[in-house]
Amino acid sequence: MVDHSAGFVSLVEEARSRVQECTCQDVHRQLEAGEDLHLVDVREDHEWRKSRIRGAVHLGRGILERDIEHRFPDTTADLVLYSAGGYRSVLAAESLKKMGYRRVRSMAGGWRAWKELGYPLEH
Repeated sequence: MVDHSAGFVSLVEEARSRVQECTCQDVHRQLEAGEDLHLVDVREDHEWRKSRIRGAVHLGRGILERDIEHRFPDTTADLVLYSAGGYRSVLAAESLKKMGYRRVRSMAGGWRAWKELGYPLEH
């Protein structure tokens, strides 16, 4: 478990009130059903290289806002963002909402929760 600073946790909790979250189970179910959603991994490059959710696209927090419109020009695309534990993805989702993305969610628990559930990963 990561020990986050109080200021960071406060920032995330404030953003969480404005962002839609979904569970790993919801996302897995949607993927299994073949629903048209896009998983976006917002973790750092070194985290992505080690392991990621199968089928995810990597747009780390440092470049997300700069590159999202090139990768997903449709602001109605169903985007599910995840980070290691679901904190950075909340901040990222809030940012994309401000940019006009209407169907953006943060996956609660992030990559760690997905892994703990035994869902598919790529290495």
